[in-house]
Amino acid sequence: MNESEIARLKVDELRDRLRDRGVTDTADMKKDDLVKALVKSLRDGSAGNGSAGSRSSGSGGGIRTGAHTSKSLKYSQEIDSVDDEPERPGRSLVTTDHEVIRRWAESRKGVPCTVDGSEHDGHAGVLRFDFPANGREDRLREISWEEWFAAFDQRRLNFIYQEERSDGKQSNFFRLENPDREDG
Repeated sequence: MNESEIARLKVDELRDRLRDRGVTDTADMKKDDLVKALVKSLRDGSAGNGSAGSRSSGSGGGIRTGAHTSKSLKYSQEIDSVDDEPERPGRSLVTTDHEVIRRWAESRKGVPCTVDGSEHDGHAGVLRFDFPANGREDRLREISWEEWFAAFDQRRLNFIYQEERSDGKQSNFFRLENPDREDG
């Protein structure tokens, strides 16, 4: 059963299926959250941990939320693994999963970078990807994936992106969001 088929289930059916999988605390969840929880439970192939409402704060793909979570997250499809597919071309996506991010960037020949001069205390500063096909940017300094992801996780960032534009052409759009900071 794919996410589209699951999304067609009624709320009570979603709650029943989650309960059968050992997932509790679904009474206050909206349909979108129930769908995501069931998809995650089925993909993980495991019974629930007792709570469907918790969000990952590590690299497992869960959206990070905070006082300044952007409205765009509400309208983005959460991607938890490299096996997830966008519901349609042009769909805004969001993840914190390292492998999803790495594959997205590498499929566009993007390399992890920081903006020169933005480093602080020996740590990567502003995080970016350089897409050499678009011409090398002078202000960007290549860093390792480990360094990029360490800064990404330490700052509790979300990776908002598109796989393709609504016309079906590959998209290089991405944005990093910190839900704890008003300026993102």
